Amino acid sequence: MSRIEAVELRMVDLKPKVRRSDAIQSFVSQETPIVTIRDSDGAIGAGYSYTIGTGGASVMELLRQTLAPALIGRDPDRIEQIWRDLLFVTHATSVGAITSLALAAIDTALWDLRCRKAGLPLWKAAGGSRDSVPLYTTEGGWLHIETAALVDDAVAMQGKGFRGAKIKIGKDAAAEDDARLRAVRSAVGPEFEIMTDANQGFSISEALRRLPILAEHTIGWFEEPLPADDVAGHAQLAAASAVPIAVGESLYSLSQFKDYLTSNAASIVQVDVARIGGITPWLKVAHLAEAHNVTVCPHFLMELHVSLVCAIPNARWLEYIPQLDLITGAPMRMEQGRAFASDVPGLGIDWDWEAIDAMALSNETVS
Repeated sequence: MSRIEAVELRMVDLKPKVRRSDAIQSFVSQETPIVTIRDSDGAIGAGYSYTIGTGGASVMELLRQTLAPALIGRDPDRIEQIWRDLLFVTHATSVGAITSLALAAIDTALWDLRCRKAGLPLWKAAGGSRDSVPLYTTEGGWLHIETAALVDDAVAMQGKGFRGAKIKIGKDAAAEDDARLRAVRSAVGPEFEIMTDANQGFSISEALRRLPILAEHTIGWFEEPLPADDVAGHAQLAAASAVPIAVGESLYSLSQFKDYLTSNAASIVQVDVARIGGITPWLKVAHLAEAHNVTVCPHFLMELHVSLVCAIPNARWLEYIPQLDLITGAPMRMEQGRAFASDVPGLGIDWDWEAIDAMALSNETVS
């Protein structure tokens, strides 16, 4: 039986190629903690998570001082036990973003290690439901982008085979959001899916007021209309809406998703593997959603989520927002608007370790 002998901790700060803004924030940085775990057989697994520019140092300190030392000597195959033990080691700071992001970096590394040793790609090891999934794009739909540019990007991505695009909403006047959506719908036609994302920017009254606009344009979903902790508000909105309500990127536990699902407060789950704390809880959320006949369309992290959405039967979309181009070799495979899970054993991410080491803001080994 192998044991964990060393844990290497790095963080790189990746700058997005385009400006990203929404109804409540704008971010120009992707702090990316990367954890590498080596066992006594000499096998290595690498995992990661991310922030949008704040909190990365806190994630790294939690890894360095608390979580990485607790891994030494553990059996890396006991992923479920390790995840739960680490959750209780950090009980005073759970449930919450910093702890989840740190747990996710470890948990994804353990899954990578297990899959590599088993000779299996993640999408097969975690379920093997399909080998590809349709893509929609968010990169051309940010809130600051002018309407003409929104249209140009949606048409261009449609021409590349993409099946849909997400448009950020939350302009001061509902008429502004209406005009932007109308222009895109007119350009792409009825079969191209348009999603919207308010990034928690609306009150319940404003969200209710905008429902007819979204319904008129046959919007695919209304994402994060209200603050994420307002389950009752989302349930009220969902009951009044002909457009599906989508939540998940700002939820951090299985129980939080349970509350949404049992309250009929969302019909699309956007669980984020970094913010939920890793692959282990991500799969639990996905299967919980399946039990409620709810679709999974994860948030961000396309290079990792492509394998997870291909593992489960109830995934509908993968969100196209490139994150890892600067620190990987071969990119995620895309053809005719579909993303394909890698058949390489492990997470399927082709890390460029020379680039990572050159960009690393910190690099420390715990053993």
